[in-house]
Amino acid sequence: MNTHVSPRRGKDLLRADRAYRAGGVMARLIALAPASFFHLMLDRIDAGLALGTIESHLPDGSVRLLGGRGKGPTAVVHLHRWAALARLTLLGSVGWYRAWEAGEWSSPDPVPLFDLFNRNAESLGNVARARGPWRWLNKALHALNRNDRRGSRRNILAHYDLGNDFYRLWLDPTMNYSSAMFTDPAQSFEDAQTAKVDAILDRLDLRSGGRLLEIGCGWGALGERAVERHDVLYTGITLSPAQRDVADARLSAVDLSGRSRVDICDYRDVQGAYDAIASVEMVEAVGEAYWPAYLDAIARLLRPGGKAAIQYILIQDALFERYAASSDFIQAYIFPGGCLISESRFRALAEGRGLIWRDVHRFGGDYAETLRQWRGRFDAAVRANDLPPGFDDRFVRLWRYYLQYCEGGFRGGGIDVAQVTLEKQV
Repeated sequence: MNTHVSPRRGKDLLRADRAYRAGGVMARLIALAPASFFHLMLDRIDAGLALGTIESHLPDGSVRLLGGRGKGPTAVVHLHRWAALARLTLLGSVGWYRAWEAGEWSSPDPVPLFDLFNRNAESLGNVARARGPWRWLNKALHALNRNDRRGSRRNILAHYDLGNDFYRLWLDPTMNYSSAMFTDPAQSFEDAQTAKVDAILDRLDLRSGGRLLEIGCGWGALGERAVERHDVLYTGITLSPAQRDVADARLSAVDLSGRSRVDICDYRDVQGAYDAIASVEMVEAVGEAYWPAYLDAIARLLRPGGKAAIQYILIQDALFERYAASSDFIQAYIFPGGCLISESRFRALAEGRGLIWRDVHRFGGDYAETLRQWRGRFDAAVRANDLPPGFDDRFVRLWRYYLQYCEGGFRGGGIDVAQVTLEKQV
């Protein structure tokens, strides 16, 4: 059994609940308003749906179609109580999740709804974002999760130390917790994950005996593959003891020289010089305030002419200001301290540090498929009663909602995933 895991697993991800109770009380009070008031809210959503349709079944027994003016998916939503709309208006995506957990709305398949919210994010404006004092509450709570050295460790442990036995149930056998790259319709999920790792390694011009650093090494899939393919001197860093245990064991099995290693270390504290650096979906855990420190570390640790390959999740630049002004469901409940990348801002910071930005490849559709497959594996484990001890029904519902929410985000195009090569100027 993994000794790094709390007896009631996932409780740290639900700690935000207490802070949002007042919003629930306010939503229930607003729900006492006449139905005509909520139809005005629906008018705003309808006006913002340029693509796709929402078939909404309302508490007053009526059925109302929203949107329908442009090509897109159709989402079916059952609004059981008007309070759901009040929560959405007050707390944005955080309130919408809490309304779902409270049984105030349901859907036979929420993914198309999250797709539509993302597909129409610009035209919807602030319809699905927190406002007034609730916006500042979201922002203040997110600020408490800032990623200084102490905060980074706390935030990483809240998510990644849920237990290796938990993640093994629904990740692929390579234990890759990032988007796969599907290059062939007949490709297995495991092969698509390996293709993603190979695409990162191929960017780095690795040579036998070269020094490779991985910032955020996860459970060791990339390090294992790099040593097998290229015989490099690999160093992986993580803040998660649970991940380190697995990654270290995997590395020891393939690195017969014993020269490679995995360390518990903050990226800001790494020393030395490296020919190449890899970092796969770690930068989202850094936070906007620390992007300069993250890129400073890469620029400092890379030898002149060396390359870094980064896989990152981005949000459309046009949406970033509104996104960064508050916090969303993912930041509140899944990845404390997280922040998606504004590519233009991040690129400018990289280039200002002498890192040449090259060869961007986006593959958001592959992430949607990755999330669909993760959810299928997770649901199968739940049905088979295979979840390890400590996970209650509330956590199971949260995790399923998270996987659906993210899948819809990538399908709708509001968020994307990309790989880029950063080359240090000579």
